[in-house]
Amino acid sequence: MARQSKISLPEEELVRALRNREKIAMEALYDMYSASLFGVISRIVTETETAEDILQETFVKIWHSFSGYNPEKGRLFTWMVNIARNLAIDKLRSKDYKNQNKNQDIDNNVAIIDEQRNSVYKPELLGVKELVETLKPEQKTILDLVYFKGYTHVEAADELGVPLGTIKTRLRTAVQQLRKHFN
Repeated sequence: MARQSKISLPEEELVRALRNREKIAMEALYDMYSASLFGVISRIVTETETAEDILQETFVKIWHSFSGYNPEKGRLFTWMVNIARNLAIDKLRSKDYKNQNKNQDIDNNVAIIDEQRNSVYKPELLGVKELVETLKPEQKTILDLVYFKGYTHVEAADELGVPLGTIKTRLRTAVQQLRKHFN
């Protein structure tokens, strides 16, 4: 018997329900945020099946580590996005994942390329695409490498041939510019 309607709770009520480990909290969390979190994960890990696994891991980690969330340090969504992003980057950097991708046959690679072209992630629905477009080109490039492709600061510096300090400064400035739109 499938549920007909999605559950939506105000953030304060959702946080309280999560702290109390109420079942409705996890249902509301999934209904409210799964699409956005899947979009973030899909930008980093392009294989749909792997991205779905990471989404599931994300919700499990949110549930088990919720005691570490502090509303005074940031919004719930930001905390969850960081968890999803970090899990996706960890997956990309794992030896198993790297080896798995080296050993795929050509038919499987063609299927992956086809899936990538039909991506369901649409940052414009969140308004993120337009906000990122307001940044300077060098800030957009670094933001893309570090946040969406999982590069470390050092890897981004090597890729762009720019000093590490410049990478960190441009990234911090870009995040500050984006933050102005949310505060």
